[in-house]
Amino acid sequence: MEKKLAYIILIILLGYNSILNSQQRFPKPEFESGYTYPEYQVTEPRNPVLEYMDVFVLVLALSITTHITLKKRSRKYVIWISVFTLAYFGFYRQGCICPIGAIQNVSLALFNESYAIPLTALLFFLIPLVFALLYGRQFCAGACPLGAIQELTGIYPVRIPRSVEVFLSSVPYIYLALAILFAATDSHFIICKYDPFVGLFRLNASATMVVFGILLLLAGLFVNRPYCRFLCPYGVLLGWFSRFSGKHLTITPAECINCKLCEDSCPYNAILPSTTDEPKEKNITSRSRFLLFLVLIPVFTVTGSLITGYFSDDLSIVHRDVRLLNEIRAEELNGIPSTSQQAIKFRESGETLNELYGREEIIKTRYRKGAPWAGAFLGLSLGAGLLSLSVRVERRDYLPNKGKCFSCARCFEYCPVHIDKIKKNEQPG
Repeated sequence: MEKKLAYIILIILLGYNSILNSQQRFPKPEFESGYTYPEYQVTEPRNPVLEYMDVFVLVLALSITTHITLKKRSRKYVIWISVFTLAYFGFYRQGCICPIGAIQNVSLALFNESYAIPLTALLFFLIPLVFALLYGRQFCAGACPLGAIQELTGIYPVRIPRSVEVFLSSVPYIYLALAILFAATDSHFIICKYDPFVGLFRLNASATMVVFGILLLLAGLFVNRPYCRFLCPYGVLLGWFSRFSGKHLTITPAECINCKLCEDSCPYNAILPSTTDEPKEKNITSRSRFLLFLVLIPVFTVTGSLITGYFSDDLSIVHRDVRLLNEIRAEELNGIPSTSQQAIKFRESGETLNELYGREEIIKTRYRKGAPWAGAFLGLSLGAGLLSLSVRVERRDYLPNKGKCFSCARCFEYCPVHIDKIKKNEQPG
């Protein structure tokens, strides 16, 4: 019943948002001076008081979600806090600013002295990570509008094969590495540009991104949270911090009876089964596998660094000045002037071609320094992931995988120990 009401509210929010956006009937102006829209997709600046209000709402949403999952242990209330955050951070704040996009603000600030990150953006980046370190991925559970809209539309969840999931789970690491590289080199905020749901929140995205968002929601009817699991770069960081969480959600409020119902109920493969019935492995076999993957970590790291370093000049094409110079080279080759706004603006600016060549060399130098680090990160992540899979941990109970668990509380509804406790608490006297 609660989820049906949530669907009704979601439909109302979509309709209300379309009415608000329809008031902006006229297209954005095109200026003859060669004006181009900025690379960074952001909403209009707000009053600082309202920005800190957003921070307060974020902390409040995270605190309430933490109380719901750890103390009240209620899936119903998690859904309702998701509806609230979807309404506030999604449709009202139009998805900006968010911790996911703040990755780029932090990267830009770390590697560019000319950019000072707003304190609110830094707080949005850090606060969910602090909560993840303390209590698990509470941001994913109820405070993230992107996760909320997917959680509410996950009607018929199915589990995909683990081999497919492992392969797709590598994509967020690549996305994170590229997002940091492009932001650090002052090239692009790709997380914001290719956010699949901001277009739905604002109703002003390109047709391609709107279709992409709708396709993700349709896929999410069966494969729960496809963006969170197989694209979200911030989820990588939350997963790392959550692994070391001091007080994480538990599946059962008392002793686990190993009924396996929770494992079957989780569409995210985020529950670690008991190992009591598994055959014992020889110590020499496990040690040999561990040492093998340990040796492979530096090999993967160096290989990744060399590969991305080799393609650093190709990656630099993302920067607007490098693209502009390529257009000008094509002009000289074909003898036909480029009609792009960027090229027209350059010709009207009076800047010399030598100055543009100088800027291009600076940009490519930054990519030659940064790209190998991005590749090293990917290689290190691959090696560390394989190493973690090689480690066998003895477990008597069914436990949530702290790194993968979204703290969505779905497993509560299937745990007979949890259900029995609720029934006992509801009995009079």
